[in-house]
Amino acid sequence: MLQKYFGTLLQICALTQSCSPVSELYGQFLLTSLFDFLESISLKNFMCHSLLGPFAFGSNVNFVVGNNGSGKSAVLTALMVGLGGKATTTNRGSSLKGFVKEGESSADVSITLRNKGRDAYKPEVFGQAIIVDLKITREGMRTYKLKSKAGHLVSAKKDELLAILDHFNIQVDNPVSMLTQEMSKHFLHSKGEGDKYRFFMKATQLEQMKEDYTYIITTKNVTLDTVEKHEECLEGLKRKYLEKEDRVKSLASLDDMHSKLEELKNQMAWALVRGSSISSKYESKNVFILFVYLSGVMHNRYSVADLAKVVEAEKKYMGIREQLEAITVRVQQLEPQSAELKNEAQSRSKAFNTAQEEDLKRSMEAIRRKLQTMEGSRSDRLRRFGEKMPALLAAIEDADRKGQFRKKPVGPLGYCIRLKDHEQALAVEKCLGSLMVAFTCDNHEDEKLLQGLMRGYYQGGRRPQIITCQFFNRVHDTSRAVNHPDYPSVLQSLEIEDPVVANCLIDQRGIETILLIKSPAEARRVMQGRQPPRNCYQAFTKEGDQCYNNRYYSNDQRRCDYLSRDVEEEIRQLQEEMRNKEAHLDRFSQQKQRVEEDIRNNNGLLKRAYDDRKRAKDKFRRLQQEISDLQNVEEPQSEDLKPLVDIINHTQIKQRKGKANRWRYISTFPLFSQEELSKSDQDVEKSKHHKKHYEDKRKVHINTIQALKASLELKEQELTVLKATEICPERSEVRRTARSLDSEISRLKLKISTQQDQQGDREEVIRQYQEALENYSNINQQVKCLKRFIQVLCKIMDDRHRVYTELRRFLSVRCKMYFDSMLSQRGYIGKMMFEHKNETLSISVQPGVGDKAALSDMRSLSGGERSFSTVCFVLSLWAIAEAPFRALDEFDVYMDMVNRRISMDMMLKIASSQRYRQFIFLTPQSMSSLPVNNLIRILRLKDPDRGQAALPFGQRNEEEEEEE
Repeated sequence: MLQKYFGTLLQICALTQSCSPVSELYGQFLLTSLFDFLESISLKNFMCHSLLGPFAFGSNVNFVVGNNGSGKSAVLTALMVGLGGKATTTNRGSSLKGFVKEGESSADVSITLRNKGRDAYKPEVFGQAIIVDLKITREGMRTYKLKSKAGHLVSAKKDELLAILDHFNIQVDNPVSMLTQEMSKHFLHSKGEGDKYRFFMKATQLEQMKEDYTYIITTKNVTLDTVEKHEECLEGLKRKYLEKEDRVKSLASLDDMHSKLEELKNQMAWALVRGSSISSKYESKNVFILFVYLSGVMHNRYSVADLAKVVEAEKKYMGIREQLEAITVRVQQLEPQSAELKNEAQSRSKAFNTAQEEDLKRSMEAIRRKLQTMEGSRSDRLRRFGEKMPALLAAIEDADRKGQFRKKPVGPLGYCIRLKDHEQALAVEKCLGSLMVAFTCDNHEDEKLLQGLMRGYYQGGRRPQIITCQFFNRVHDTSRAVNHPDYPSVLQSLEIEDPVVANCLIDQRGIETILLIKSPAEARRVMQGRQPPRNCYQAFTKEGDQCYNNRYYSNDQRRCDYLSRDVEEEIRQLQEEMRNKEAHLDRFSQQKQRVEEDIRNNNGLLKRAYDDRKRAKDKFRRLQQEISDLQNVEEPQSEDLKPLVDIINHTQIKQRKGKANRWRYISTFPLFSQEELSKSDQDVEKSKHHKKHYEDKRKVHINTIQALKASLELKEQELTVLKATEICPERSEVRRTARSLDSEISRLKLKISTQQDQQGDREEVIRQYQEALENYSNINQQVKCLKRFIQVLCKIMDDRHRVYTELRRFLSVRCKMYFDSMLSQRGYIGKMMFEHKNETLSISVQPGVGDKAALSDMRSLSGGERSFSTVCFVLSLWAIAEAPFRALDEFDVYMDMVNRRISMDMMLKIASSQRYRQFIFLTPQSMSSLPVNNLIRILRLKDPDRGQAALPFGQRNEEEEEEE
């Protein structure tokens, strides 16, 4: 930075002839700082020279002198190419292979850069010098080797060379830094003020800044389109994510069902225990009933049938009670679920039907609009690009006639191209995409005006894309385009009359690197084989499929929108599609009616189920009342036993009457003998005794049976408890029967199996959910980041554009000041007029002085005066442009002796004031009149000798001049 300040100060002092104090201060600064510059260069088999060099350059001023053909321009060309410049920049050829000497296989250039002082580049790696070795093959391949001062290879990457050039601020393609002979001639003979302005912009690197800003704006617009596409995609990803989330939530309900199944199994185990205890009670009651039956069987034969009725009623009661309990539990469980499912089914059915109907209507509306567009395009092809496109183009034409545009925008781009093969129409449309309806502008002012016009015609809708890039009258260099013997590129398949359209498609889509291959199988073979075509990264098939070297994307669009040749066929297809959509809508309406009818039927079934439930409850209450009545059979007041009691009483009365009748009847017979009566009494007593004996034994057996049954019941209950404990260690209170639990377990198992079949594998469902969530989150985060980036970028670009404008104005003022000062050295007066809006620079120079001297354009000057004015202009640019060295090729070719001497003095004075820079002048003059100075070195080339393999050079000094 101090170098720049000292240089600027010395430059001002040199122009005012008062630089001694500053020179002394600058000399002290030089003692502590070394500057970077070219140390040497050597050429081998370069252009028409077998060997040139090595040339050892001085630290300040270097003159390379020699006649035509001696190799002066070859040195400058090798310097530009060796430091990474393009072949076209040198104006000596269009390709690097042209620099290889005829008959040789390669050319070599070696450049040594000094790497000392405070601004050295990686001194710990390269040391005090950086050697750049360039090798150019006959095929035009360029390879670099970057070596340290000791000759050790450090890097072979061009990126490292670019980093070195950027570090030292070496501008190879800057015409002020390296002004070739052809560029000098072109500038001298140029009559256009635009050429001078472009020369000024390029020399000060303002043009590069402008191109960078244009590229950034284009990138911003592309990013905006990307954000819009991502936002559209985001809705689909969100729906997919929510669907996967619902499936994961259903997995949670599946877990709940598994837990409930385990709980039901535990309840089932203890329900069996409870059932066994109830059964034992039931058996005890049966034993009691049986005892009553056995005890009364001898008294009344009618009790057997009545007791059988009681037992049968008890069994019937138990069965109906269990069924009713199961039905009640089932109804209680299904009531909320039924209502919920009913509401959910109705809402989902309604939402699905509504969404499907809306999709159909939107699709029909889109087809209807497209059909109207196609019908309108019968007479006007432009209507294919939108109903509002003709009106927009008319507005653009009107604004251009009024002079509102600096350069009329071009578009839509798809309207400006023609197909050579109409079978490739769909492929070209898929390749260009949104560029088919895009516009291109030359500058940002035109872009803003065009956006304003579009807002008037595209209110609330998506507007066509606007691409801002500088208009050129010739197509870009496509030497690196794909060139396949069998298949054309997109650029080759199009007829494009306007170079602006071609350049825009090349910049935005790279159509010169995309192949069109009709067959999908052939596209896969060519693109995904072992050796894909050079300079080609993708291809499109006739169906619009996109093929890369490692992936393939199918196209779901089967109809052209813009480039189809048969409009009537397109209209017929759209009409057919419209009829299909209408038929689909009719079928959907019928299906909707059927679904609504099913809903009504289901509601009827549900109502009948509720009625059945009500009837079952009523039946349960009646049976419960009947059982309650039957359970009162043991009580004397029981209504069910009253008939039995009446029968018994009636029988006893009959028995008493019979006994009385019997005695009356017996009294009519003769009396038996006493012996017979005694014997009969003994038999009666004996029978009574036997009867009592057997009754006692019967009681003992009955008690034994009851004890054994009680023991068996106890053992069975203990066994059931043990089994239940194995299933569920902790006993729970169960109010339901085993049958109802078994029914619910079977139903729950069936539901779990059905849901598992519907949902699929659990791990796969979770993986799909995580992927959907990750995709949605990533895209959402990207969209947010891009929006923030665009906001920050817009603010930065506004600030940069303001700084750019101020810098351009500042450099213009400095250039004017230096130009006037340098013209005054010859006694000239001049004027520079910058028109930044029109991008023109006019220079007026008058050789004479005084009030009567009129300024005139440089074209009216003589050759020498024009050359001198040009040198002044170049020196003015030197003063405002930063570079470590300057190189001029035959700058004085059109000057007379007086102007040459003055120009030389001015350049030497500038060089003396800028000792931190290196100057290289190439001239056919002998330079014998130069003053002797340690800062000046002359490299003299000998005339070419056809029999000489190497052209030596010599360093001119004072002794050599005296010997000559």
